Amino acid sequence: MAEIVLGIGTSHSPLLAIEPALWAERAKDDYRKQELYLADGRVVSYAELAEEIGDRYAGRAVPENFEKQALQAQQALDRLAAAIAGAELDALVVIGDDQEELFSRAHMPAIAVYNGPEIVTHPKNEVSPNLPGWYQEANKGYKMDAVHRHPVAVDLADGVIEGLIEAGVDVAVASEVTDPHQAGFGHAYGFVIDRLCGDRPIPILPVMLNTYFPPNVPRPGRCYDVGQVIGRTLAALPGGQRVGVVASGGLTHFAVDEDLDRRLLAALESGDVDALRALPPSGLRSGNSEILNWIMTAGAVDGLTVTDSEYIPVQRTPAGTGIGLAFLVWRPAPSAPGSSL
Repeated sequence: MAEIVLGIGTSHSPLLAIEPALWAERAKDDYRKQELYLADGRVVSYAELAEEIGDRYAGRAVPENFEKQALQAQQALDRLAAAIAGAELDALVVIGDDQEELFSRAHMPAIAVYNGPEIVTHPKNEVSPNLPGWYQEANKGYKMDAVHRHPVAVDLADGVIEGLIEAGVDVAVASEVTDPHQAGFGHAYGFVIDRLCGDRPIPILPVMLNTYFPPNVPRPGRCYDVGQVIGRTLAALPGGQRVGVVASGGLTHFAVDEDLDRRLLAALESGDVDALRALPPSGLRSGNSEILNWIMTAGAVDGLTVTDSEYIPVQRTPAGTGIGLAFLVWRPAPSAPGSSL
């Protein structure tokens, strides 16, 4: 039987793929935002947020703090990469969200699994050569600077699709990328491959969750339930593969909400499923919605224990816009089989 031996949660912010000297350049976009989705359900402009918050975070939104936070984040990513390397995985399930990279508003499935022979990334730098410098640099870390290819765990993908259908989850299926310049895999998958997989081409099983685009965004409870089906299905598949599961994205952005982020992490660390289910969908919109990837992953790795957790609230403007960077590792409990990780 296949065995889930590792769970990972990781942010995939551009801040993680660019030098801290460029964080202030990224912040310039925040000042122009007219729609910032808050965890309390409100939508405000940056000017409105600044009027409410004032310059509360001005002392944090400075280059010397960015340097410290960047180092902290990269050290956390190093630990995640080491966990993946040490687990000697045969396949890595990546649960991420597609932001009109492979899919478009013409067809946006709530949940999809990719079972083609390889993922092919969308070369955004080639398609949009006039992107700001920080954006082009980030796309290198997303494997979106050019067309990149990576193997898919096809047999596992087919097994998961069948298991989901048997369990009553009418999952969508994608099987090929016909023209990556028009549509291809994006940052949620490229970041994990580039930063966490290292030189070893671990086959990926891409699960694509629509978190960003209403109305067909799955609710937190549904995400957890589907994650459990994925976990049970993988555990029942023949072959003895060692499998890891990664949640890619989050936490709150573009207006950082430390309370929501810390409540989520506390629930994940304690295994409080009721708290995960109770998260209000009205607060999980825009960037905050990527929290759903973590909830689905928690369902898939049910039975594993959080052994490493890091949280870095990055307020890159005085009004507190930025991102809650988070990094998490689930491993088997000490008494469980495979606990030598």
